Amino acid sequence: MTELLAPAGDLEKLKIALLYGADAVFIGGQQFSLRARASNFTVDDIKEATTFAHNLNKKVYVTTNIIPHHEDMHDLIEYLQALEEAKVDAIIAASPYIVDTALKHTNLEVHISTQQSALNTQTVQFWTEKKASRVVLGRELTVEEIKGITSSTDTEIEVFIHGGMCMSYSGRCSLSDNMTGRDANRGGCAHSCRWNYDLKENNESFSEEVPFSMSSKDLEAVHQITKLIDANVSSLKIEGRMKSLHYIATVVSTYRQMIDEYVHTKEIKDYEYYVKRLKKAENRLASSGFLEGVPGVEQQLYQMRSEKPSQNFIGIVLAYDEKTQTALVEQRNYFEVGTEVEVMSHEEPEKYFKIEKMTDLDGNDLDIARRPKEQLLIHTNIKLHPYDLIRCL
Repeated sequence: MTELLAPAGDLEKLKIALLYGADAVFIGGQQFSLRARASNFTVDDIKEATTFAHNLNKKVYVTTNIIPHHEDMHDLIEYLQALEEAKVDAIIAASPYIVDTALKHTNLEVHISTQQSALNTQTVQFWTEKKASRVVLGRELTVEEIKGITSSTDTEIEVFIHGGMCMSYSGRCSLSDNMTGRDANRGGCAHSCRWNYDLKENNESFSEEVPFSMSSKDLEAVHQITKLIDANVSSLKIEGRMKSLHYIATVVSTYRQMIDEYVHTKEIKDYEYYVKRLKKAENRLASSGFLEGVPGVEQQLYQMRSEKPSQNFIGIVLAYDEKTQTALVEQRNYFEVGTEVEVMSHEEPEKYFKIEKMTDLDGNDLDIARRPKEQLLIHTNIKLHPYDLIRCL
């Protein structure tokens, strides 16, 4: 069975990802991890994460994927041994030294990061001989090239299917470091490629009315999922440890449903249904990346920005009392009585209702919810479940 692998920037997002259909999650600890700002997991948090995941028969992978400088190497062995003690299922590493250290001093399973640009069978075989159990392929491959690799090795192969695409080769970018002193390869990417630039020649601007940027559209592999499953890809990976829990729940549940449909029926009846479902999450414009060939100009974001959330995530359900027909909800965004909402659930299909009455915890009627993270009581005869998400229509 092909694994669906999801990102998690904190414990709440980890639980959401697993409950909404991920078979495994990847997280960052506070050392040796890219996406430093999304690496919120202490060792104790990681222990809690593995306990939660293993109770669901699911897995947790920890990123140790920086390209380290000498001063970054302190306490590496101790940290890896702490991850082993926390019962993580694997680490994801880019540095050959971190790979060798993990294999020498622990029994941790090691996955080779996409930062190593594994783009051919020979590179996969190299890491197989080094005792790595999985290789995350670089994103610069077509489906046919991926199929050629999976057919030539017994090593597990992981492929990205959704999320941000770095404009540089396999994420090895120096733009951020040069412009801000924040090294992308050590966890500090400032997304400099997404900034707006004024292009000039001989001091004359030719950026026209819209400033220039150089980032690519996000990856969205809806139309390639069946081909990747048929190619025996071991793991399909969603990117985005800095994304919201609403984004994670929407994207994970969509791909979960799609994978299950194909596995059970050997066909996808309505691709557009899944495309529309993904658009309910906060997202940028998307393309198929390299999966169908070398991307053209139309797959770049040279002169546009595209962050356009189409539905507003307003709250997460903490509990539901069937006797009083009230849901305890933690508010996330502004909404009012009279709002038509959709409930996305990990238990059942989507439900819809109109918010007719809500109170604070003291029973005072409210017309408007305006304080993020405030707990409210929403009255509805529709049974809700903990970790259900509510969003405006």
